[in-house]
Amino acid sequence: MSAPAADDVARALKALADPLRLRALSLIAASPAGEACVLDISELTNASQPTVSHHLRVLKDAGLVTAERRGTWVWYRIAPEHRAAVRAVLEAFGSTQVPPDDALPDLDLRLDEVAADLAVRYPSIGTARVRDVVRDSSTALARTGGVRARLPGLTERFARQRLDDLVRIEGGPTVPRVLFVCVANAGRSQLAAALFQRYAGSSALARSAGSSPGPAIHAHVRPQLDALGADGFPKPLTDDAVRAADVVVTMGCGDVCPVYPGTRYEDWAVGDPALASPEGVAAIRADIDDRVRRLLTTLDIPIDTPGES
Repeated sequence: MSAPAADDVARALKALADPLRLRALSLIAASPAGEACVLDISELTNASQPTVSHHLRVLKDAGLVTAERRGTWVWYRIAPEHRAAVRAVLEAFGSTQVPPDDALPDLDLRLDEVAADLAVRYPSIGTARVRDVVRDSSTALARTGGVRARLPGLTERFARQRLDDLVRIEGGPTVPRVLFVCVANAGRSQLAAALFQRYAGSSALARSAGSSPGPAIHAHVRPQLDALGADGFPKPLTDDAVRAADVVVTMGCGDVCPVYPGTRYEDWAVGDPALASPEGVAAIRADIDDRVRRLLTTLDIPIDTPGES
């Protein structure tokens, strides 16, 4: 090994000789998108964002990661020329399950295809902004876990909803919108949105979100959603979803929603179906059903009553 090569290796090893940096690398490597931002790593390591930023800068200066600014965040990826070495270290000394090298380009390609398709559908948003929304949506959904196999498809659906919100904020269609928010977006808010949409039809639009989304819809809630013809999936609360809503209904998630003038806010004290029996979930659905009907009445939206499910 030449002296310059030894210097490069020593610098890389020195950069790796820190627990937080190793954890950051493992989180980047294990991400379905092969990338992470400071917020992701800060939340998962319980380290402050300035601290995480410092350590990522050390890794970047050592050439172990690359950085790309998109919107308000900088996204970090393992440098391609060091991916094999980083993989060897993580797999030899830790329990990180690093995706195969060929998995990341496949996902990147699919996300680029999604962004290209949506850019055509949302010309007023702009290609770069659409791409940022798609990438951010993928990362946000990947944080919830349990969606890897469906990540590209769910990313497209979530990004489309977010882009619809942006169009509405910028003066798009004025059909009334109601946003239902709970903690995991795996039970109450999903049922409320499905029931609202069932009764409102095309007269209004329902959305749902979670302050801390779970990995999947609760097992006893899924049959209820299937009966309503709703194919929901947990997704995080976004600021644009709140801004685009005429009414925001919270259910057990505390004071997590930003408050905007002109937006109506309600808090519904309904049971949590997370640990409820099928009979308990049916009772919770009935309670939410009554509340949704009353909400529609206050909004002067006619209630469509298709065959009862």
